[in-house]
Amino acid sequence: MAESDVVRITTARSSAADDMKLRKRRYAWSMSIRLVCFLAAVIVGSGVFMWLLIAGAVFLPLFAVVIANAVDQRDDGFTLPAGPSAPELTAGERPD
Repeated sequence: MAESDVVRITTARSSAADDMKLRKRRYAWSMSIRLVCFLAAVIVGSGVFMWLLIAGAVFLPLFAVVIANAVDQRDDGFTLPAGPSAPELTAGERPD
């Protein structure tokens, strides 16, 4: 987005605190699923399903980090014009 583009409030990103809270929540859910995969692999015992659960538990952190660090990129494709042709509110003439 160019520096002179105007952003509507509906396309504004969430606050840094809300974004961090959401990232932590996503990561916690992913790690909970990883723990369930490990526990299920122990309970299932030997076999193909056990190895699938272990593979899921091993590779899930990679995807968890990528998902947790996904950036909020809200955009409805609409930006208001900026520059000399853009309408502008003025305070008006000051009475002397």
